[in-house]
Amino acid sequence: MRRRTLALALLAAPLLATPALAQKKTTLVVGLDISDGRNYDTARSADLTPPLVHGAVYETLVTLGTNDLVTIRPSLATAWATSDAGKTWRFTLRPGVKFWDGSPMTAEDVKFSLDRLVNLKDQPATYAANMGAVTIIDPMTVDIAVKNPAEPLLIDLTAPSFAIYSKKMAVAQGAVAEPGADQTDKATAWLNSNSAGTGPYYMTRWERNSGVELRRNPNWWGGSAPFERIVIRHIADGGAQLLSVRKGDIDIAMNLSAEQLDSVSSADVKVIQGGSTDTLYFMMTSDPALNPALAKPEARQAVAAAIDYDGIIKSLVGGFAERPPAFLPNGIAGTSAAHTKDFGFREDLAKAKQLLAAAGASGGFEFELGYPNAAYFSTNYALMTQKIQADLARVGIKMNLRPMDNVNWRSQFNGGKLQATIAPWNSPSPNPYLWTGASIQRVAGRMHWTPTPELKDLVAAGAAELDTTKQAAIHEKVARTIVGNANYVTLMQPIYRIAVHKNVTDVMLTPNVWKMELSKIKPAG
Repeated sequence: MRRRTLALALLAAPLLATPALAQKKTTLVVGLDISDGRNYDTARSADLTPPLVHGAVYETLVTLGTNDLVTIRPSLATAWATSDAGKTWRFTLRPGVKFWDGSPMTAEDVKFSLDRLVNLKDQPATYAANMGAVTIIDPMTVDIAVKNPAEPLLIDLTAPSFAIYSKKMAVAQGAVAEPGADQTDKATAWLNSNSAGTGPYYMTRWERNSGVELRRNPNWWGGSAPFERIVIRHIADGGAQLLSVRKGDIDIAMNLSAEQLDSVSSADVKVIQGGSTDTLYFMMTSDPALNPALAKPEARQAVAAAIDYDGIIKSLVGGFAERPPAFLPNGIAGTSAAHTKDFGFREDLAKAKQLLAAAGASGGFEFELGYPNAAYFSTNYALMTQKIQADLARVGIKMNLRPMDNVNWRSQFNGGKLQATIAPWNSPSPNPYLWTGASIQRVAGRMHWTPTPELKDLVAAGAAELDTTKQAAIHEKVARTIVGNANYVTLMQPIYRIAVHKNVTDVMLTPNVWKMELSKIKPAG
């Protein structure tokens, strides 16, 4: 109990600063609902909020710009080249890079990190499906083999899952990179509250539903990070975040509602916004054992036709969202809002009733929707599910709501135990295959849907196609098939909006997976 009290006191420390200390801002405080985070081990993490921390404490061989999801940029590697007809990439490592404990980064650390990612066989390992053996050429050079040269590799290496960390630190905590690591590795418990990276900050604490603490890395190759400390405070309630950012108790509020964001602008607080590649889905099972009605595609299509999509976006996020047709977000591989108008789901109550009749359920049917009881950017899942519940009732469909703790929900969702759910998705890199592949593989399994061989071939063809026009045409066919099957119904692709206090500057949102680059935020003045 005493340890928890001390930990909470550390998180509250910025609020208790004396006037003299407040003049020199040394701590950045972010208010964010982090209830979804199950772990902070990059080789295991597959949740929405942990990558915000990963982007500050770890670095990858290559990276992307804040608003450029195309151009590959140097990070821990300064040069790279392909050989052997694209079957091998050689990376030259940046000299002089040290981990936060002062030990030098070498090719040994690169190989260990990437081997562990693959051999842990957790969800992030699927992102490395096209990565072959990692070979050390010399202390500052590594080769990475490519299984299929026709598919991209570099863009995937920008994802947080491909973070490079200290072999020495990780092994000391039980990390294993060899085959069998999925059974013998013991390092995740330590990596949940600590980090072993080269980034501008390092992690010193995580307590679920409480907060995360980072410290400045004294050995960062990029110079001195702007703050001595970063605190991410778990604040699930938007009203509490609004009050805190207005008072200056937190510097950034990440989960304000549309109404709160519209009311917040003042001399002390401003709202900034940016596009995203996030998407939010309504998902329904095909398993008759879970729900006989939803097992029929006509019933799922009826649900999709009864949803007031425009109302969700206008009333719940203030209009700050768009809607792609299927799994790929707008702006990726030629996907656009025009496709949604052409063949995407739209509200049509007459059609919904016709589809119910075709499903043998003219009087409607009943199903249960499990959802995480948490915030989702500028709204929350409870409000969205209540809105959809009212929409479906108009055609006689009864949707029973089952709010769940975020981690319990994730376990139920991943285990394929939910009749229906509402789920967020963001690919760890802008490689379209990481969306389309997931839609017919692990996510399809959760919905008990078996895609046809023809659809699997289409997805594979899209992953290998280098001509952007041809690739876009393939992905449109994939999207049309997914819409027709109606296991996934895309609700929105949000536009981020957050509130920032005048105490800090250079806050930049990014559409890629870590949302905001903590390393670039500075004290004002």
